[in-house]
Amino acid sequence: MPTTKAAATAALFASALLLCCAAIPAQAAPGAGIEGATLPLLWGIPFLGMLLSIAIMPLLAGHFWHHHYGKVALFWALAFLVPFVAVYGAGLTIYEVVHAATLEYIPFITLLFSLFTISGGILLTGNLRGSPGVNTSLLAIGTLLASVIGTTGASMVLIRPLLRANDDRRYNVHTVVFFIFLVSNIGGSLTPLGDPPLFLGFLKGVDFFWTTKHLFHDTAVIGAILLVVFYLLDRYFYSREDRLPPKADPTPETESLGLRGKRNIPLLGGVIAAILMSALWKPGIEFDVFGTHVPLPSVVRDISLLVLAGVSIWITPAFIRERNGFDWEPIREVAKLFAAIFLTIIPVIAILKAGSNGALAPLVALVTDSAGEPVNAGYFWMTGLLSGFLDNAPTYLVFFNLAGGDPQSLMTKYAVTLEAISAGAVFMGALTYIGNAPNFMVLAIAKSRGVAMPSFFGYMAWSGIFLLPCFALLTWLYFL
Repeated sequence: MPTTKAAATAALFASALLLCCAAIPAQAAPGAGIEGATLPLLWGIPFLGMLLSIAIMPLLAGHFWHHHYGKVALFWALAFLVPFVAVYGAGLTIYEVVHAATLEYIPFITLLFSLFTISGGILLTGNLRGSPGVNTSLLAIGTLLASVIGTTGASMVLIRPLLRANDDRRYNVHTVVFFIFLVSNIGGSLTPLGDPPLFLGFLKGVDFFWTTKHLFHDTAVIGAILLVVFYLLDRYFYSREDRLPPKADPTPETESLGLRGKRNIPLLGGVIAAILMSALWKPGIEFDVFGTHVPLPSVVRDISLLVLAGVSIWITPAFIRERNGFDWEPIREVAKLFAAIFLTIIPVIAILKAGSNGALAPLVALVTDSAGEPVNAGYFWMTGLLSGFLDNAPTYLVFFNLAGGDPQSLMTKYAVTLEAISAGAVFMGALTYIGNAPNFMVLAIAKSRGVAMPSFFGYMAWSGIFLLPCFALLTWLYFL
């Protein structure tokens, strides 16, 4: 463990150093970013290749993927970067990469790293019996908790107790799949703390409790349906367990139920405070990093998150993380794969931002009628389906801006439109493993604990069967 702790600490301080370096004022690169209207769809090939690699390679070449996924991610990143430099020059490339890194990827992975580290130091002792009632209760608690400490925080706190409760069951895949549906996505819809798209809306001027008021009924309907369906499904699989020879519990516990690592709970509060601080504190100070303006509160937030993670590493006894089955591989995998995703997605987002002038104009046309008014069902499905395959935070911003970008107008006259955009971005992030970062982290943790998780397309079959009918119902109830 000392070696692991030293390595993690070294990585922590290296990340902090990078953040500090990024805050040093630098000469801005010429231009203001690539013009999406001029980009052909061919620039989306590296992003498509990255998605297909995640979807197919674990099936066709699992051993190779497990040992070399970082190299595959690097290949697709270079497949975008090298031609982009050749066509548009180093200056514009540096601007786009720095912009994506400083405003999107670094805050994204820093938040995930801090929540992953801190939650890994919280241990639920004792061994819950993974009965249908217990499992449904854990999913319900996680769904509610997701809007308080975020989908990532709730997922990282509860996934290990859920896996431990069900590790003596032969049928446990559906439990993790529904956990991703509810805890890693749908539960984060009620506050800006819940999911990154809503946090971006808060930064744009949407009131903190606007989503609580306007998405409560959507969340209640889909949450109730999925919890009932899960309970019935889990009862069916649980009954089948009785017909088979008992499976030995791999993690027997002699302790009563309890909570260890409580010193990490205030650190989770510190994460929430750091996020709120970055939204509410506006000193007007920015750093110019190769043409990208990085606000001081964002730099302070990210450094604070790294410090909180470092504190968690040092105050948490080694046995707590060991008994949690904690290791750094899930966050390593997410960091490498999403670095390539955030790079290769640059031209795709630029094309979407071009709206009716871009190569994806036919898709954009689906959200506006002949009179120029928004089509709410179109906004719900377009924001949602693209969020399932692109990062849901920038997708939310694209459609937020397509709808006018004025928070006051969207919160009042076009409230249903904003509701559709918000619900689509949050709910449909559950459609694929890459729709929302916690999905992939839960997948990695579950696989590391021996759960035979479905493939990329196998998971999409689950989401198609159980989620698409719910989304169709929401469309009929609220967006037509």
